Amino acid sequence: MIQLVLLLLGADYLRKRWRTLQIIGWLWTIAGVFIFIDALDGALYFPITFFAWLLVLDGLSTLAVAWTGMGGQRSLRYVKGIAFLFAATLILAGHQHGNFILSMIFGTLFLVDGLLQSVSAWIVRYPRWQAAFAGGLIEILLAFFFYQPYPTHYVGTVPYCVGLGLLFSGWGMLLLAYRIHRLPGAVLLKAVREGHHAARWQDYNPAIDAQAPLIWDGPPAKSEQALTIHVWTPVGSAKKPGQRRLLVDRYIAAVDANGVISTGHAALESPEGIYISLYPGIEIDRSPDDFSRLLRATRENDVPGIFQPSYQVESKAWCESTMQVRIRNYSPKRLGIFWEEYKKDLTYNLTNRNCSSTVSRALEASVEGSLGHFQGRDRGWAPFLRMLVTPELWVAAQIRKRANTMAWTPGLTLDYARALSMLVDPRPFGWLKMARLAFKKMGRSRRQWREERFEVKR
Repeated sequence: MIQLVLLLLGADYLRKRWRTLQIIGWLWTIAGVFIFIDALDGALYFPITFFAWLLVLDGLSTLAVAWTGMGGQRSLRYVKGIAFLFAATLILAGHQHGNFILSMIFGTLFLVDGLLQSVSAWIVRYPRWQAAFAGGLIEILLAFFFYQPYPTHYVGTVPYCVGLGLLFSGWGMLLLAYRIHRLPGAVLLKAVREGHHAARWQDYNPAIDAQAPLIWDGPPAKSEQALTIHVWTPVGSAKKPGQRRLLVDRYIAAVDANGVISTGHAALESPEGIYISLYPGIEIDRSPDDFSRLLRATRENDVPGIFQPSYQVESKAWCESTMQVRIRNYSPKRLGIFWEEYKKDLTYNLTNRNCSSTVSRALEASVEGSLGHFQGRDRGWAPFLRMLVTPELWVAAQIRKRANTMAWTPGLTLDYARALSMLVDPRPFGWLKMARLAFKKMGRSRRQWREERFEVKR
């Protein structure tokens, strides 16, 4: 999540506030260590009841706005809200059984996530997979720590989690602050360098008024100038759809009636004429027998790739995209710089450099710093605070982590683009929207009641 915050706010924005981030990081780290140590002896000073009510508030607010999400966003919101309410209920129950159940749940979550991360890192072998593999092993060790009763017989389960969360978040905040302080210039993705092609592109979307409030009530209209992410889902792009598999054909691949695997596709289109759609230059055998071998993100699986010239050409040769996500607040200049550098390498790799990872990197390059300096104007602390309370930040962070530790797929790219669109094109808070709808309905009912009473009097 720390990297996503850096990406959306930008290094220039955070560099002005690095000391504040440093202070917050130290406070969170010290608080995390204190809370964790406090829980070791079973005599808790941690206000666990107050924390439980905070979980209730967060869970209810998340469920209240869950309906405003789309696809995987909505599901993740419901899962988060229900999980928080369930955890709060067990905490408020206040007996040994509740603590034991929480310990088993947290231990299982750490175990599943650690195994998934370690196994995927071992199989895919993407760059820096060793660090991800080690992180997975640490999660597995934490799982066993929660499973065994020593030293508090599960009484310290919640403070353990809170302490670890504050400790890791604070440490990440400190690393972010020191990293920002030492950076000589603005942060872009690795392939992006300010300079030789920058003059060809606008720095900001000219269709957006720089003085306008940074809130939009809905996605861009078709007439608006916006960045478009095209996604062909695995099921939607299969020639002869076969048996449906829950989640698998949404995020990984679909198998048609002939046994052929379809992984879908993703592309990015900008109003400035940039179209990014990477495809293998030679046909890859995606039969089930060879598919596991192709999952390796190693050089022996690299093949020559080609970039499609335009959406019109690609959709005419294949089919229309299944889903589209449109974003207003992006930088054509950053996207142009990224594209000038990225298109020099025509390598295609099914898991490390595919159509989805290409689109995701291009999307991140185009929205980098878009919140911190909206249309060139520093918005103060408001974007930072608003982003922290937006559920899509958590959603986008989870998707980004899972994609980076496994592989980007069209399904993950679709949900990631949707989450980022809610962050960089902020909508009114869900509970405010619900309140407006409720007041409008009350107003209509009151007018209807007055009209009916007037008719009765006549």
